[in-house]
Amino acid sequence: MLDPLARHDFMATVLAAAADDGVSVVLSSHVLAELERVADYLILLSRGRVQVAGEVEDLLASHRMLTGPAAEADKFAERPVVHVRRGQAQAHLLVRATVDDPVPPGWEAHPVGLEELTLAYLREPGAGALPGPARGRDTQPSEVTR
Repeated sequence: MLDPLARHDFMATVLAAAADDGVSVVLSSHVLAELERVADYLILLSRGRVQVAGEVEDLLASHRMLTGPAAEADKFAERPVVHVRRGQAQAHLLVRATVDDPVPPGWEAHPVGLEELTLAYLREPGAGALPGPARGRDTQPSEVTR
């Protein structure tokens, strides 16, 4: 509940102290932009359970936003789709993938930021990205039509 300047100064002080003393800092925040600047590790809680956990760098590297024809969005059943946002002409799919995974013809792959990743998982309570073997989904990805 700090004003922007006080929040910035506070975070700088906390991070400097953590670096100087070699300690970990646990932040609980709904301000995703703030977390993106300072977090090394993310634990996302949703509906009382851990939904996503991992090194921020690894989480971002293991997800891509695919953009392509809306009519072809349903062809991605073989990929772990986290969230679908579909318009009349284009669809945007957040998928678990790496830069080495092939991009289907007619589609473009874009890296995701922490806010985009977090919001997609929060919109999909059944999706999870946890360390270890791939986890199943409780639900199918919902679609946001725009």
